[in-house]
Amino acid sequence: MIIESASAADVAKLLAFREEAASWLSELGSDQWRRPYPADRLLATIEAGTVFMVRDGDDTAATITLTPDAEDGLWSREELAEPSMFVNKLTVARTHAGLDLGGRLLDWAGDRAYRSGASWLRLDAWTTNAGLQRYYLRHGFEYVRTVTEGGAVNGGPRVSGWLAQRPARLDPGHGLTDKTPAPTSFRRRDIGL
Repeated sequence: MIIESASAADVAKLLAFREEAASWLSELGSDQWRRPYPADRLLATIEAGTVFMVRDGDDTAATITLTPDAEDGLWSREELAEPSMFVNKLTVARTHAGLDLGGRLLDWAGDRAYRSGASWLRLDAWTTNAGLQRYYLRHGFEYVRTVTEGGAVNGGPRVSGWLAQRPARLDPGHGLTDKTPAPTSFRRRDIGL
Protein backbone atom coordinates (compact mmCIF):
# COMPACT_ATOMS: atom_id res chain seq x y z
CA MET A 1 0.00 0.00 0.00
CA ILE A 2 1.15 3.50 -0.77
CA ILE A 3 0.42 6.79 0.96
CA GLU A 4 0.23 9.97 -1.08
CA SER A 5 -1.11 13.49 -0.85
CA ALA A 6 -4.81 13.90 -1.53
CA SER A 7 -5.99 15.98 -4.47
CA ALA A 8 -9.17 17.93 -5.16
CA ALA A 9 -10.43 14.86 -7.04
CA ASP A 10 -10.52 13.02 -3.68
CA VAL A 11 -13.15 15.27 -2.04
CA ALA A 12 -16.10 13.05 -3.01
CA LYS A 13 -14.26 9.94 -1.80
CA LEU A 14 -13.39 11.60 1.51
CA LEU A 15 -16.98 12.69 2.08
CA ALA A 16 -18.16 9.14 1.26
CA PHE A 17 -15.58 7.75 3.73
CA ARG A 18 -17.01 9.97 6.43
CA GLU A 19 -20.59 8.87 5.65
CA GLU A 20 -19.53 5.20 5.66
CA ALA A 21 -17.75 5.65 9.00
CA ALA A 22 -20.72 7.55 10.49
CA SER A 23 -23.07 4.74 9.45
CA TRP A 24 -20.79 2.07 10.96
CA LEU A 25 -20.35 4.09 14.16
CA SER A 26 -24.13 4.56 14.40
CA GLU A 27 -24.55 0.77 14.27
CA LEU A 28 -22.18 0.62 17.24
CA GLY A 29 -24.34 3.16 19.12
CA SER A 30 -22.13 6.22 18.59
CA ASP A 31 -23.30 9.63 17.41
CA GLN A 32 -19.85 10.39 15.96
CA TRP A 33 -19.76 12.23 12.62
CA ARG A 34 -23.52 12.46 12.17
CA ARG A 35 -23.24 16.12 11.17
CA PRO A 36 -21.96 16.54 7.61
CA TYR A 37 -18.49 18.01 7.18
CA PRO A 38 -18.36 21.06 4.87
CA ALA A 39 -16.81 20.15 1.50
CA ASP A 40 -15.20 23.60 1.21
CA ARG A 41 -13.32 23.08 4.51
CA LEU A 42 -12.20 19.66 3.33
CA LEU A 43 -10.96 21.09 0.04
CA ALA A 44 -9.05 23.80 1.93
CA THR A 45 -7.18 21.16 3.96
CA ILE A 46 -6.36 19.25 0.78
CA GLU A 47 -5.03 22.42 -0.83
CA ALA A 48 -2.95 23.06 2.32
CA GLY A 49 -1.25 19.70 1.74
CA THR A 50 -2.35 18.14 5.03
CA VAL A 51 -4.64 15.34 3.77
CA PHE A 52 -3.16 11.99 2.80
CA MET A 53 -4.66 8.93 1.14
CA VAL A 54 -3.65 5.27 1.42
CA ARG A 55 -4.09 3.41 -1.86
CA ASP A 56 -4.22 -0.35 -2.19
CA GLY A 57 -4.02 -0.91 -5.91
CA ASP A 58 -7.07 0.82 -7.38
CA ASP A 59 -8.80 1.03 -3.99
CA THR A 60 -8.58 3.88 -1.51
CA ALA A 61 -8.04 2.11 1.81
CA ALA A 62 -7.73 4.98 4.31
CA THR A 63 -7.16 8.66 4.90
CA ILE A 64 -5.52 10.82 7.54
CA THR A 65 -5.12 14.54 8.01
CA LEU A 66 -1.84 15.57 9.65
CA THR A 67 -1.35 19.24 10.36
CA PRO A 68 0.82 21.52 12.51
CA ASP A 69 -2.31 23.57 13.29
CA ALA A 70 -4.38 22.75 16.37
CA GLU A 71 -8.10 23.34 16.57
CA ASP A 72 -8.84 26.44 18.63
CA GLY A 73 -9.60 26.00 22.31
CA LEU A 74 -8.21 22.50 22.83
CA TRP A 75 -4.56 22.81 23.77
CA SER A 76 -2.98 25.20 26.29
CA ARG A 77 -0.59 27.98 25.34
CA GLU A 78 2.26 26.00 26.91
CA GLU A 79 1.34 22.87 24.92
CA LEU A 80 1.09 24.86 21.70
CA ALA A 81 4.60 26.23 22.32
CA GLU A 82 5.91 22.67 21.88
CA PRO A 83 6.37 21.61 18.23
CA SER A 84 3.50 19.22 17.53
CA MET A 85 1.62 17.61 14.67
CA PHE A 86 -2.10 16.94 15.01
CA VAL A 87 -3.99 13.92 13.64
CA ASN A 88 -7.50 14.56 12.31
CA LYS A 89 -10.13 12.60 10.40
CA LEU A 90 -8.31 9.24 10.45
CA THR A 91 -10.65 6.93 8.56
CA VAL A 92 -10.19 3.37 7.29
CA ALA A 93 -12.51 1.95 4.62
CA ARG A 94 -14.62 -0.91 5.98
CA THR A 95 -13.10 -3.08 3.22
CA HIS A 96 -9.73 -2.70 4.96
CA ALA A 97 -10.92 -2.94 8.58
CA GLY A 98 -9.24 -5.40 10.91
CA LEU A 99 -5.75 -5.02 9.38
CA ASP A 100 -4.56 -2.38 11.89
CA LEU A 101 -4.17 0.03 9.00
CA GLY A 102 -5.17 2.82 11.39
CA GLY A 103 -2.30 1.86 13.71
CA ARG A 104 0.12 1.83 10.79
CA LEU A 105 -1.11 5.28 9.78
CA LEU A 106 -0.54 6.55 13.31
CA ASP A 107 3.02 5.17 13.14
CA TRP A 108 3.50 6.88 9.75
CA ALA A 109 2.16 10.13 11.24
CA GLY A 110 4.50 9.86 14.24
CA ASP A 111 7.43 9.26 11.90
CA ARG A 112 6.47 12.23 9.70
CA ALA A 113 6.01 14.41 12.78
CA TYR A 114 9.46 13.39 14.05
CA ARG A 115 11.07 14.14 10.66
CA SER A 116 9.44 17.59 10.73
CA GLY A 117 11.05 18.32 14.10
CA ALA A 118 7.90 17.87 16.18
CA SER A 119 8.13 16.62 19.73
CA TRP A 120 4.54 15.38 19.91
CA LEU A 121 1.90 13.62 17.86
CA ARG A 122 -1.43 14.83 19.25
CA LEU A 123 -5.10 14.24 18.56
CA ASP A 124 -8.57 14.96 19.77
CA ALA A 125 -11.11 12.14 19.71
CA TRP A 126 -14.87 11.97 20.00
CA THR A 127 -15.69 12.68 23.64
CA THR A 128 -18.32 9.93 23.99
CA ASN A 129 -16.56 7.22 21.94
CA ALA A 130 -14.86 5.17 24.66
CA GLY A 131 -13.91 2.43 22.16
CA LEU A 132 -12.00 4.92 20.02
CA GLN A 133 -10.31 6.33 23.10
CA ARG A 134 -9.18 2.82 24.13
CA TYR A 135 -7.89 2.27 20.58
CA TYR A 136 -5.63 5.33 20.82
CA LEU A 137 -4.43 4.31 24.28
CA ARG A 138 -3.52 0.85 22.90
CA HIS A 139 -1.49 2.63 20.21
CA GLY A 140 0.72 4.41 22.71
CA PHE A 141 -1.17 7.66 23.27
CA GLU A 142 -1.54 9.06 26.75
CA TYR A 143 -4.73 10.78 27.84
CA VAL A 144 -4.26 14.51 28.53
CA ARG A 145 -7.77 15.83 29.38
CA THR A 146 -11.27 16.27 27.97
CA VAL A 147 -12.42 19.68 26.74
CA THR A 148 -16.16 20.22 26.34
CA GLU A 149 -16.32 24.01 26.07
CA GLY A 150 -16.52 25.63 22.67
CA GLY A 151 -18.00 24.75 19.32
CA ALA A 152 -17.33 22.16 16.63
CA VAL A 153 -15.73 23.10 13.31
CA ASN A 154 -18.86 21.98 11.44
CA GLY A 155 -21.30 23.65 13.83
CA GLY A 156 -22.93 22.77 17.12
CA PRO A 157 -21.28 22.13 20.47
CA ARG A 158 -17.79 20.66 20.79
CA VAL A 159 -18.00 16.88 20.53
CA SER A 160 -14.39 15.93 19.86
CA GLY A 161 -12.46 17.10 22.89
CA TRP A 162 -10.83 13.96 24.33
CA LEU A 163 -7.14 14.92 24.04
CA ALA A 164 -4.23 12.50 23.84
CA GLN A 165 -0.60 12.60 22.77
CA ARG A 166 2.46 10.44 22.29
CA PRO A 167 6.04 11.41 21.52
CA ALA A 168 6.86 11.78 17.84
CA ARG A 169 9.37 9.10 16.90
CA LEU A 170 11.22 7.75 13.91
CA ASP A 171 9.33 4.66 12.78
CA PRO A 172 10.16 3.30 9.33
CA GLY A 173 8.34 0.07 10.23
CA HIS A 174 4.84 1.29 9.31
CA GLY A 175 5.05 -0.64 6.05
CA LEU A 176 3.52 2.04 3.82
CA THR A 177 5.29 3.13 0.65
CA ASP A 178 5.54 6.87 1.25
CA LYS A 179 5.03 8.95 -1.90
CA THR A 180 4.34 12.20 -0.04
CA PRO A 181 6.57 15.28 -0.26
CA ALA A 182 9.14 15.61 2.53
CA PRO A 183 7.63 17.31 5.59
CA THR A 184 8.39 20.96 6.26
CA SER A 185 10.55 21.28 9.34
CA PHE A 186 9.42 23.37 12.28
CA ARG A 187 12.73 25.21 12.22
CA ARG A 188 12.20 26.30 8.61
CA ARG A 189 8.55 27.16 9.36
CA ASP A 190 9.52 29.26 12.40
CA ILE A 191 11.99 31.43 10.46
CA GLY A 192 9.68 31.84 7.49
CA LEU A 193 11.51 29.69 4.94
